[in-house]
Amino acid sequence: MELLEILGLSLRDILNPQFYIEHGGLWMILFIVFAETGLFAGFFLPGDALLFVTGIYSSDIVSAALVNTNNQWVDLALLWIVITIAGIAGNYVGYWFGQKSGPFLYERKDSFFFKKKHLMQAHNFYEKNGGGAIIVARFVPFVRTFAPIVAGIVKMDKKKFAYYNIVGCMLWTGSMLIAGHFLQKLILREFHFNLKDHLEVIVIGIVAITTLPVLWKVFFTKKKTETISQKTDEQT
Repeated sequence: MELLEILGLSLRDILNPQFYIEHGGLWMILFIVFAETGLFAGFFLPGDALLFVTGIYSSDIVSAALVNTNNQWVDLALLWIVITIAGIAGNYVGYWFGQKSGPFLYERKDSFFFKKKHLMQAHNFYEKNGGGAIIVARFVPFVRTFAPIVAGIVKMDKKKFAYYNIVGCMLWTGSMLIAGHFLQKLILREFHFNLKDHLEVIVIGIVAITTLPVLWKVFFTKKKTETISQKTDEQT
């Protein structure tokens, strides 16, 4: 938190996708996607919400950073390509980092930028889902940051990792961009409701939708484990 004060930022700023779009545009978006998927310190960044909002502002972002195409499909395609490349590169960095310093992370103390519990969740997630976890993890907050690191730690085959990395990132970025872009158009046309005027509510909704299943699984698993343990104790 002291670092945020030094930089003149608030927690609200770093969790707000619109903040990154207004203070850096496409280049900031690319950095955030790279950081969230490749640097363990990026686990708190709003990846899903950022891509969704990027889809809403797709034409404005492309025209400001690249070229004015006057074509929504070209704008989305350009964003899809460059953001996918950033996400793929991020995962490769995470994989490399896991290979080089994986064991050290399990002994590292918690800090604002690192939570061991997220690493353990990603490890358990990977153990349960195998290589497919690299794809599924893209859609799960926290886990997507640590999944490539875990893949590096367990020395997942590089070719296999490359396949899941590319497919997962293409699906993640494409679905989020398209959802944001066309949902904005649909709701504006049918209900005359502009999502751009209510981005905070949208972000909260996305965070809830993507995070609640994880929290539910953690809570349910913990509750189930406690119940089984309690029954075992009663039997003994």
